[in-house]
Amino acid sequence: MDTSFLNLIQSKLKFRLYLLQNLPAAFFSGLKIEKAGAGECIVSIPYKWFTRNPFRSTYFACLSMAAEMSTGILAMAHVYKSKPRISMLVVDLEGKFTKKATGRTWFRCDSGQAISEAVVRARSAAEAQMVKTHSVGTNEAGDTIAEFFITWSFKVKI
Repeated sequence: MDTSFLNLIQSKLKFRLYLLQNLPAAFFSGLKIEKAGAGECIVSIPYKWFTRNPFRSTYFACLSMAAEMSTGILAMAHVYKSKPRISMLVVDLEGKFTKKATGRTWFRCDSGQAISEAVVRARSAAEAQMVKTHSVGTNEAGDTIAEFFITWSFKVKI
């Protein structure tokens, strides 16, 4: 894994500009990377006007976006500047909501090792390699708000 991607996203300004250019919904939602390493990523999403629903909680799509980002940062870190180039794509998403999100929610994914192994397999395989990642969203009290399983596909670009 090339750690230059992790260094790049650690710059709050560069990351915010990346979001504004490539993921404007994430930018306006206030997604924030709290921690990012080779094996783990924590992303938070606030409860505010832009992310709320009519039921006075965070809209499920915003929670899904934060969960996907916690897994996607790890995936991007493992394919960044990869030789040969590797494409990545979400192919499945499962979500379970257990508590109302009424404040900032933190999504933690620790599937970095599994992602790394899938990327290594993809370099030598003709077909796409899948990995099912796991992201858990918690509130300030540590209560589980939501749980997501996001399946990523990795394949050598032709």
